[in-house]
Amino acid sequence: MAMDYGIIVPQGWLMDLVGIADPVEAYEAMTRVAQEAEALNFHSIWLYDHFHTSPTPTQEVTFECWISTAALARDTKRVRIGQMVSCNSYRNPALLAKMASTVDVLSHGRLDFGIGAGWYEHEYLAYGYPYPEGRERLRQLREAIQIILAMWTQDEATFAGEYYQVKGAINQPKGVQKPHIPLLIGGGGEKVTLKLVAQYADACNIGGDIPTIKHKLAVLKQHCDELGRDYNSIRRTTLIDDCAIAETEQAAIAKLSPENRNNLDELRQSALIGTPSMIRERLAQYEEAGVQEIIVRFVDATQLDSIRLFASECMNVH
Repeated sequence: MAMDYGIIVPQGWLMDLVGIADPVEAYEAMTRVAQEAEALNFHSIWLYDHFHTSPTPTQEVTFECWISTAALARDTKRVRIGQMVSCNSYRNPALLAKMASTVDVLSHGRLDFGIGAGWYEHEYLAYGYPYPEGRERLRQLREAIQIILAMWTQDEATFAGEYYQVKGAINQPKGVQKPHIPLLIGGGGEKVTLKLVAQYADACNIGGDIPTIKHKLAVLKQHCDELGRDYNSIRRTTLIDDCAIAETEQAAIAKLSPENRNNLDELRQSALIGTPSMIRERLAQYEEAGVQEIIVRFVDATQLDSIRLFASECMNVH
């Protein structure tokens, strides 16, 4: 089966809407990318869940993830839409389950629900969220996932945990997709996160270079085997944060930031940089590693040309 491709829609977090002064036009630039991805038959579009720019907080726009998910779901008709990934700490899990159910309906059943434990300490503190240590955030994620799945599948959800409690919570409508909205868990932690994937998730998202991805997927399969879960029932995705494609390698490299150009050899291990033929070769390696969907962030997505070149020369032709 051919690999699927998703695209990160620019929303400002990685300084990808800089230069668009009017916030209305910045949103319209976002939605043009989403609509172009749909027209080019990308399988999915995705949004980051962050509040202000990275790696340095600035006054540049960064659109909120879930409100933007809802808007883009109405601006498109066929493409699937998800989060890469929702930070569990930023929203009560019962409320988040309700939000997701609503978006699944207004998208006519196109939502992929991505969630993770969270990691961006600066952002937590800036917005007034407690930032517990990693083990506690993972324990919170485990409880949240159980509540979310209960909200999607039970008439009245009840859960009494250490961090979260719901008492007869009603969630109608529950969404369109059956048996429920697909749940994707992001992260590659081998002892906890990947075990949570094996226990609860319909999909995973694992980053890193290709040897790392192979190793993590082997760990996931081991967890599945131990739990009696069919490994092949879990959709395997990876995120590539930097894609620079052009007709010549030199032109592709020129699209990168100065910092990335200075670390080109290292960046190539987990990025897509170069001509269509170079990128097709890399995509084949990801597919051989067991990846079923690659989610790509184009460094110049708002220009649309790179997306079109990738679609015509790289999708389903390698």
